[in-house]
Amino acid sequence: MYNDIDLAALAEVCENAWDAFLVFKRTQVSQRALLMRTIATALEETGDELIAVAMKETNLPEARLRAERGRTIFQLLQYADACEKGDWLEIRIDTAIPDKNPPKPDIRKMLVPLGPVAVFGASNFPFAYSTAGGDTACALAAGCPVIVKAHPAHEETSTIVAQAIQKAVEKCGMPKNIFTHVYGKSFEVGKALVTNHRIKAVGFTGSYGGGKQLFDWANQRPEPIPVFAEMGSVNPVFILNEKLEHEYATVAQQYAGSITLGVGQFCTNPGLLFATKSPGLDEFKLALATAIKEINPGTMLHTGIAKAYASKREVALSQPSVSLVAESSTAPNEGQGQPTVATVSGEQFLANPLLHQEVFGPYSLLVECNDTNQMLQIARQLEGQLTATIMGTEADLKSNINLIEAVKNICGRIILNGVPTGVEVCLSMHHGGPFPSTTDARFTSVGADGIKRFARPLSFQNWPNSLLPEALKNENPLHMWRTVNNQLTQSAM
Repeated sequence: MYNDIDLAALAEVCENAWDAFLVFKRTQVSQRALLMRTIATALEETGDELIAVAMKETNLPEARLRAERGRTIFQLLQYADACEKGDWLEIRIDTAIPDKNPPKPDIRKMLVPLGPVAVFGASNFPFAYSTAGGDTACALAAGCPVIVKAHPAHEETSTIVAQAIQKAVEKCGMPKNIFTHVYGKSFEVGKALVTNHRIKAVGFTGSYGGGKQLFDWANQRPEPIPVFAEMGSVNPVFILNEKLEHEYATVAQQYAGSITLGVGQFCTNPGLLFATKSPGLDEFKLALATAIKEINPGTMLHTGIAKAYASKREVALSQPSVSLVAESSTAPNEGQGQPTVATVSGEQFLANPLLHQEVFGPYSLLVECNDTNQMLQIARQLEGQLTATIMGTEADLKSNINLIEAVKNICGRIILNGVPTGVEVCLSMHHGGPFPSTTDARFTSVGADGIKRFARPLSFQNWPNSLLPEALKNENPLHMWRTVNNQLTQSAM
């Protein structure tokens, strides 16, 4: 139904986006905020049609999709408010001191938009991380045109959302090419998009293989560009001794639910659990096994993901010394993912890097460590993660300071006595982490700080007040918070 865009046509799309950028980058933040609020309204007005199409294409239930559309609308509105407030612009002003020897010039700095951004839709979040998702919202807030490549698994859903965005762009009187929607199942389309000289940044949520390929293409260009790729994570959970001994049943129920939430198709799914051998661990395994057996298989996003899960699950279970703890008592139908927990010793985990890899779906591996020293050794060798969790009492935490410090080194969000699934959309959220979970651990893809990904600093030296951007003018006409001569203030100068 949807044909891959011709590469010559794609090149024209990129040129048009660049022309639109020359206009869009000069718009006021209030105009961009209005656009984003208008997109939010248009997305809400898609009504039941969008939900029905998304259910058909993704196998996700109605309640989940309605909640996700609500989250996407909330993101657009929150980022619109942040765009208008302007804190993300990081405005710095140091006024001239003519009498200084040598004279100190007037220097003013703020973030300015990078240019057209290529956004690759995610398979597991057809709204919140796709066509009108966080990357698109952040790029538009920064003043960057967006070219979205629809995810092949939900092209019709993406099309309906794209039409809503285009309707909002027209209603706001913005250049129509600040948003373009293209199709491309072929790798060649993705490569041509990332390597086009008019594209200045990339947003991606998906697999390690896909994200790393985009990153490599972007860095092989004559002019390398940033790729903000979120590429998955096994989100390790470290369960400490006293917590395990006293609360094994509660923790087992929490984690059975988290492992299987959304059929395990969240980037924050807890794929690794670590605990030390003890009677408490034996009780935990029994309680976790009981809970997992009672959870029915669920239909996965599409047949490709279901097949990949079945294959990777089989490979993981076939590794030396890996044994099954439990799987759902109900056999899966075609296209479904079977909830599964396996176990392995700490020694075997350290010796087999394959066991560190994500099995995307309702699967988790329980690693039984000999003692806390081995748990610390493992934590120091783990790869970068979006999240890591510590389950422990206050006494546990005080006696495992080195472990906690090691865990901080490998993640973007460290959780205490909770589950990693669930990502709050707020300024203090950091949804990112050291490689290979993302390609740039300094930035988040959730929360308004994500706007900064698509902007760069620009200093203005000795410019007359009348020719400065509004945000840098003496009068502070936008009433933004600015650091003036090292003092944070909202006052005019």
